[in-house]
Amino acid sequence: MSTKQIGDLGEKIAERYLESKGYQILDRNYSFRIEGTPQKGEIDIVAKKDDITTFIEVKSIYQKILRSQDFLIEGLSLEGKVNFLKQRKLIKSAIGWLIKNKIPLDNQWQMDVVAIEINPKTKKAKIRHLKNAII
Repeated sequence: MSTKQIGDLGEKIAERYLESKGYQILDRNYSFRIEGTPQKGEIDIVAKKDDITTFIEVKSIYQKILRSQDFLIEGLSLEGKVNFLKQRKLIKSAIGWLIKNKIPLDNQWQMDVVAIEINPKTKKAKIRHLKNAII
């Protein structure tokens, strides 16, 4: 499986998980050009629950191809790969999504991380949902 295929599968698993927890999926793979830079930001999933818009970064790994640098980087878990620069991009992209969708910035919103570890033998996934993980 390619990295893109693993990411796509992880996002589908995350969507099903979120829907089972009562989230309404509003958008997928929202891409936003960060003003003043050539950089693009992307939000994997935008969802809503209890009047809170949630921007979700999905991190996925297929256990068959686990390497130490993929899963554990200096003691950080998979979700720990959402570093400071990635967090800044996600926040700018989330604000862009809110503006594009004419949602006032003072409405409640948060950023979550969903980590998915897929076991190729059992075809099961371990899911960790860190709510309000990015401040």
